[in-house]
Amino acid sequence: MSLWENHILVNAMIAWIIAQVLKVIIYALMNRKLDIRRLCGDGGMPSGHSATVTAMAVTAGMECGLDSAAFAVAAILAIIVMHDAMGVRLEAGKHAKALNELLELFSSDLESDIKMKEFLGHTPLQVAFGALLGLVIALILG
Repeated sequence: MSLWENHILVNAMIAWIIAQVLKVIIYALMNRKLDIRRLCGDGGMPSGHSATVTAMAVTAGMECGLDSAAFAVAAILAIIVMHDAMGVRLEAGKHAKALNELLELFSSDLESDIKMKEFLGHTPLQVAFGALLGLVIALILG
């Protein structure tokens, strides 16, 4: 079996790619500027992490069965990843934004240009749309 015949892996990667492309498009429409860095960036709509792990879990369930170890591992991993995206990583992004605002106030006192990454986590809506995208990709690609 070649790597390209591994539907669990391929479907997960396709879901991630589509989510990241959609993220660039949605960001451009919302902010009226194209930021190609969003293609590999975290945060934003839809959640690429959620799309990836949902496509992986759904494909594992369809290919290996809902009673398989592959589905169990993929489903638990999906739950952990999506919970983390809405929890710790979302809060870390909020903290980074607040710190950046503070650093901007004192920028004249700083010698280097320090800017923390703010796009880290996802809102529940971003996670939900990522999961929906992953589900659709897995169902379409089989």
